[in-house]
Order: sequence, then C-alpha cells, then structure tokens
Amino acid sequence: MSDLPLQGVAVVALEQAVAAPVATCRLADAGARIIKLERENGDFARTYDTAANGQSAYFAWANRGKESLTVDIKNPDDVELIKRILSQSDAFIQNLSVGAAARVGLGSDELRKEFPHLITCDISGYSETGAYRDMKAYDLLIQAESGLVSISGAPGEYGRIGVSLVDISTGLTAALAINEAIVARARTGEGRAIKLSLFDVIADWMTVPLLQHEEKGVGPDRVGLAHPSITPYGGFVSKDGVTIVISVQNDREWRAFTEQVLERPELTDDPLYATNPVRMERRPEVDGLVQDFFGQRSKEELVELLKNARIAFGVVNEMPAFASHPELRRTRFESETGPIDMPAHPDSERIVEDGKVRIPRLGEHSAAIRKEFEAEAQSFDTSVPTSILDA
Repeated sequence: MSDLPLQGVAVVALEQAVAAPVATCRLADAGARIIKLERENGDFARTYDTAANGQSAYFAWANRGKESLTVDIKNPDDVELIKRILSQSDAFIQNLSVGAAARVGLGSDELRKEFPHLITCDISGYSETGAYRDMKAYDLLIQAESGLVSISGAPGEYGRIGVSLVDISTGLTAALAINEAIVARARTGEGRAIKLSLFDVIADWMTVPLLQHEEKGVGPDRVGLAHPSITPYGGFVSKDGVTIVISVQNDREWRAFTEQVLERPELTDDPLYATNPVRMERRPEVDGLVQDFFGQRSKEELVELLKNARIAFGVVNEMPAFASHPELRRTRFESETGPIDMPAHPDSERIVEDGKVRIPRLGEHSAAIRKEFEAEAQSFDTSVPTSILDA
C-alpha cells in the first residue's frame, strides 16, 4: 500500500526480545521506517526456536519490515552514529535494563534535550524508580507477580497463559502511545517522554479481578473454561468428545437457550434459574444440566441447535484445526531462509502483497545506513523535527 498512515515517520529501536519489537512491528506495518539496532550477535530472540523456515518464530513475527543495523553501543563512534540518525528521526524506543541506555549517552532525558522534537519510549520490567527497578522481568515472571496466573486456568496446578500476553500487551500499548505522541507533536512541535513497564501494563489489565478482590476479600476463582461471573458460559463436551464453549449473557439469550437448545421451556422463568445472579448461586447444578444435554449429542447436532438459536459458541480447536481454519488469513513474508507464511495484519483492509515485506537478516542494512548517515555528509538542524507530519 502506498498510503500507509505512518509513511515518512522514522523510528530508531534499541530493542530485544518481544515487547519493544511488537511495538515497532505495528509501526512498521503502518508504514514507519524502523531502524533496528542490534548487537553483533543480534537480538537474542533470533535464536529462540527454528519454527519459521529455520528462523525464530518470535523474531520473524515481530520484526518484519524493519532495517537491521549492527552497532556497539559501548563504542562512542557508534553512539554518535545513532545520534545522527536520531536527529533525523521521529521516535526512539528502547527496552534494555534500567539505566543501560543512559550509561552510554542514550538516555531519554538527555536525548530529548539534544533533540527537542524526539519522542522517546522506555520500556522496563517494573519501573525506573521503584524497589523492583533492578529485577529482571520476563513475560512469565510478570504473569506471576501481577496475579494473572492466580486467576487463569483450571483449579489445581498453576499454568502460564499460552502466549506472551504481557510482552504483547506492552508492545501494543507502546505503539498506541507513540502514535498519540506523534499526533500531539503535530500541534506543539515538541516531543515527549513515554515510560511503560510490563508490570504497569498488565496491572491495568488486571483491574476487574483486583476490584472484585477488594470488594469480596478474595480474588476470582480459577474456573478453567468457565466464566467467573456468568453461567452458562464455558466449555461443555459433546457425545463425540468435542469441547464447545457457549455464552449465555442475558435473559433473552437464556430464553432462547432453554427453549430452542435445551428444549426445557419450564426453566426459562423458573425463579431458580431465570436470571444470571440466581444461576450463579447454583452454578454446579446449571452447568450439570447443560453438560448432561451436550453429552447426549454430537458436535454437529449441537452446532446446528446453537446456530439456529443464535447462541454464541466456539469450538475448542487444537493447532491443526486452527492452522486450517476458514477464517485464518495469511501473508507470505520473505526472509534469508525463504518465505514464511504468517497470519495477516488484523486490519483486513490493509492488504500486504505476498513477498513485499521482508524479515531482515542480522546487519542486512548496516552498510547502507552507515553511508546514509556518514558524519562528513551530514549537517543537521536538531531543533526541528523532520517528519512529514510536521512539514
């Protein structure tokens, strides 16, 4: 697409792992130029696995459409190179350990003094000032510390959320914040600081269970595929062993469910079952009668009944079924090891032609970027932004 919304925006990313790369991936998807700064050995996410045509699935997914520049941030010459690039860029994002960027002259406070137009985004594990500032913080650790693990899954042994939810949510929050700052700068001409932590982001997502705990003195139970506050809303197993998740969220849907699916119209207005609060009081009984009904019918029979009654449902798919799901759209991305087919951009109106976007090899753009920003070839006015958004 030639009219992507962030075309002309340049972002420098001193990033690794997942959170910051997800943020800049979304900006790249929107047309921004992303110059990814990598150490000589590369972003360590490059070696997480080999699932993407011999490359890391994590890296391939979160780094498409970027340029890779290898640098040594302990080398003053490379730091000067980075600053020359930043003088002509719109934003700088980094997720190194707290204080690491500042120690080499790339701290966000210092950079914004030098380049008033620059938007800076620092991502930490907890915060830059609290008691946990120096603790290492990875996705699963924050899932644990935030209480997310304690409310997720089924009773019994704890389990992690199956994707890097903390990293991904932080990356999306960062991308949104950078976009907001770009819009604000179009009015003021000034950059701004963005400071996010993995813990703060997921703490915000934990608002509902936190408030429920503070009201009742105990957090939501781990109820597996059931909903902590609504029933029937959860997974029930068909006669042929397929788990179907249903959702009955209001009295109208309860009527349709009892009359058209269960064929038990006497339950519709029964004061023991008519509203969700009273159903929640006898949840085992309600879920039991639903399971009894489901257990006597095949998946196909149940799907037909649920569709006809317009009851929300979804079948629990394993990966093979997801991989062949009729709603799964894919885009083919090029890489040094060959093409990689990944889920398409969530915005179905944003069509990316197969093979048009590349996953960079380590240092693929180093020579070209170093030549573009050669010291003797540059004469910068660092007091004004250069983005097309500020023209």
